[in-house]
Amino acid sequence: MLDFSTTAQTRKSIREYLPEPLSRAELDAVLQDALRAPSAVNAQPWVLHIVSSDALRRLSEKLVAKFRSGDVKADFIYDQHAFTGVYEDRMRDSYQRLYEAFDILREDKAGRKSFAEENARFYGAPHAAFFFMPDITDNVFTALDVGMLVQNFMLALTARGFGSVPQIALTYSPDVVRAELGVPDNYKLVLGVSFGRPKPDSAANTYVQPRAPQSETVVFHE
Repeated sequence: MLDFSTTAQTRKSIREYLPEPLSRAELDAVLQDALRAPSAVNAQPWVLHIVSSDALRRLSEKLVAKFRSGDVKADFIYDQHAFTGVYEDRMRDSYQRLYEAFDILREDKAGRKSFAEENARFYGAPHAAFFFMPDITDNVFTALDVGMLVQNFMLALTARGFGSVPQIALTYSPDVVRAELGVPDNYKLVLGVSFGRPKPDSAANTYVQPRAPQSETVVFHE
């Protein structure tokens, strides 16, 4: 097990995995830590679905078909075009670094589309986690709770030598996911996370997104 600082500093998005799944004991250990996430008034307004094996393959086939149809609509609005100024700069830099890590040229539109479709294939991971929240009030505080659960989940994986990648793209077809997993319509899909054992010889897995300097994002008051 890694200490907390090493865990936080080394967590990164993994996009190439070994096929070997985690054991149930390994999954239970991760979940035991993840489910200790903070929750306002301890309501714990979340439901987490772990999908593996044949269920993952069936879901992937349906998500790929939905992706190719272009008929997608998430439960929540996420418009990247809304980012301006320094936020847009960071976003564009992120995409450039990501495509370079996978040797995808800027003018290679087909390559970019194929790479985006890998979201629906879970980047070859043996597991995916889908985080749902009940549709309550304005959703903000409920979503905050789920966000802290997601963070705990990914850090718990990293601490044990496993890897993960959070994927907003997995929320683009929530009706497909709900139908396949038997989730009621009043539970909204917040995020999907693919996870498993990182492929050790993957050059792409060495890629790490930078963070803005503390001076840009933290303000001290004394």
